[in-house]
Amino acid sequence: MRTFAIGDVHGCLDTLIAVLEQARPDADDRIVFLGDYVDRGPDSRRLIDWLIAESSTRNLVTLRGNHEIMMLESRYNPLLCRNWLACGGLATLDSYGWQGRRDWPALVPQSHWDFLENTAAWLETEKFIFVHANAVPNLPMQRHNQEQLFWDKCHSLPPHCTGKRVIVGHTRQTSGIPREFEGGVCIDTAAVSGHWLTCLDVDSGNYWQANIEGTTRAGRLETW
Repeated sequence: MRTFAIGDVHGCLDTLIAVLEQARPDADDRIVFLGDYVDRGPDSRRLIDWLIAESSTRNLVTLRGNHEIMMLESRYNPLLCRNWLACGGLATLDSYGWQGRRDWPALVPQSHWDFLENTAAWLETEKFIFVHANAVPNLPMQRHNQEQLFWDKCHSLPPHCTGKRVIVGHTRQTSGIPREFEGGVCIDTAAVSGHWLTCLDVDSGNYWQANIEGTTRAGRLETW
């Protein structure tokens, strides 16, 4: 079984499908999504539908990102909702056909709310730690707070105290190239900003990318 990690999709479903066609995971391979399924891109609703459907036949792990947190919190707090809309939530609501309705949470299927609520904070395996935003090198994952897990920018990844490599998203690499650190790698390569969506084979260091135009390419981490 191989393990793949996929960076911030942000509603770019067609781009996700294109990159998976390049990576060609087998049915029993594990695919870890690092969060930020919604906002900014055109197809948040279709993407969540796809993830729910694929979970019945694939080994998917769906982690939580800060944009899922904003969407969940916006259901009950108009002030937080305004902030969410300014951070890309408007594109998500458009995908649900909201047309300015105040009762927009009712437009989101319960299965989608369940999906968002059931996303995991992180995944730790024998060799790797997967988390949306960042990992503090001297802290076990269960001692991390919400800010560290979902919001912190990743400008460095020193070796983690577990000795495991850390795989994160969240911090956009507008170069389009995954950013390697001594302790891990950031694979948010800014797909929704016109750059690339990255799918990384975490064991080999090989990765595949696609952009919103449907162009694909492949590469390999230099220090893996």
